Amino acid sequence: MNLISLLLRSSWLTVAIAIFTGLVSGASSAWLIALINTAINNNETNNYKLVWLFLGLILVVFITGLISQIWLIRLGQKVIFDLQMSLSRRILSASLRHLEELGAPKLLATLTDDVQSLSNLVFVIPLICVDIAIVVGCLFYLGSLSWLVLLVVFSFLFVATLSVQFLLARGERLLGLAREEQDRLFKHFRTITEGTKELKLHQARRQEFIDRELQDAAASSQHYKNVSLSIFAFTANWGQILFFMVIALLLFGLPQITSVETPVLSSYILTVTYLTTPLRSILELLPNLSRASVALQKLDRLGLSLLEQSEEINYPQLDPKFAWQRLDLSAVTHAYRGESAEHSFTLGPIDLTFQSGELVFIVGGNGSGKSTLVKLITGLYTPETGQIQVDNQLITEQNREWYRQHFSVVFADFYLFEQLLGIDKSNLQQVQDYINLLQLEQKVQVKDGKLSTIALSQGQRKRLALLTVYLEDRPIYIFDEWASDQDPVFKEIFYTQLLVQLRNRGKTVLVISHDDRYFHLGSRIIKLDYGKIEYDKYV
Repeated sequence: MNLISLLLRSSWLTVAIAIFTGLVSGASSAWLIALINTAINNNETNNYKLVWLFLGLILVVFITGLISQIWLIRLGQKVIFDLQMSLSRRILSASLRHLEELGAPKLLATLTDDVQSLSNLVFVIPLICVDIAIVVGCLFYLGSLSWLVLLVVFSFLFVATLSVQFLLARGERLLGLAREEQDRLFKHFRTITEGTKELKLHQARRQEFIDRELQDAAASSQHYKNVSLSIFAFTANWGQILFFMVIALLLFGLPQITSVETPVLSSYILTVTYLTTPLRSILELLPNLSRASVALQKLDRLGLSLLEQSEEINYPQLDPKFAWQRLDLSAVTHAYRGESAEHSFTLGPIDLTFQSGELVFIVGGNGSGKSTLVKLITGLYTPETGQIQVDNQLITEQNREWYRQHFSVVFADFYLFEQLLGIDKSNLQQVQDYINLLQLEQKVQVKDGKLSTIALSQGQRKRLALLTVYLEDRPIYIFDEWASDQDPVFKEIFYTQLLVQLRNRGKTVLVISHDDRYFHLGSRIIKLDYGKIEYDKYV
């Protein structure tokens, strides 16, 4: 994928109009140079027709240049918007396991750094197009004056292009290495924001993190950027030197080869001098082109990777009144591959059956596989072996999205949305009742489907997450260590009232918990031990 094909796919007509108006602008600029040469060489500064033609060309240059820039700016911003939305949709449609393997820092770097690089390039594309059009127009004018002069200038441009391309290739490679370091840097930035408390409490850890991890990544990124941008600076100055060499050749060398009248020679010099401005502008914008090229490569690789792992398949929404009876997991497994066999972990094979209306406690030590089991049950992970069935209906890639809509989950690492998104409007009428039930009426209000605040304690935030899943009104509820951050009073309310109320409403409730004093309230207890079911017993 390259930027030109990206723009053409978005709107070839807009690109065509922008290129045409840019060429007209460039040709008009070249014509202005020709008029200046004519007026000076023929002493026609008092020719009013020439004056009006000059003013008319200035107007054409202004209007066509403006049209070209505005159209390309709008097209460029549309491309960036489409790219952001497409990438976001691909991320959300990719498998959870694949996203976990990619890691949040890489995704964040692509959504911010790479898209920003493209956005910066889109801003200067119109300027590059107009500059190129001016160069082309001036070359045609030089050709009309003398094919020999055009040959000399063109030969120098060819040599300049080859040398510049050689330098750009090296600079772009170094920018690619800098971009790889940027992924590592984003990872460390995430450590700073999410591990602030731990870093503050341990001076030696903080100092080693800064000196070894953060500084190493930042220094590597800085080094690669310094070298690459220095190469680009050298390239721009080298190009400028080449232009002066062209002028020197025309001024001192050409008269030695062929006889050239002074007015014609001055036309050559003036035109080539005028060319130095757009050509220097193009050279100065080359770093943006290289950064955008690297960004496009990263976006392309990530996009293809996400597309290969896409799970999004259009399927009818779950009927809220859908009454299921039985959920079966048969010989289901999922493995985490470590660097060596002893660091690998496999959950399963798991054989479980859940009935509608059950309250089931899932227990086990840390690392026993409880959270992984929840991700398999909810369809967030695809079983590597085995199968899942709902009322004897096999869950496959074609209906997995439909299957996921059965579940409302509060994960241990839950995310709390400020807006109550995707909630049936009729359910929003019950918001205040639930807020009162969760004892949050003094902390939070809801207006137009938006929570007044989420800046609360972890326990209160979990209650807001519980509010959200209450409003979803799904057939199956799962709570992963939900009560661990609650005070004893509300913990009692959660187990003895809230869970029981959900079960009495016909909901199936799965609870990961260590609070064994409440296990008698459940229908069953399932214990995991290092990926295996140790027991599955009824209370």
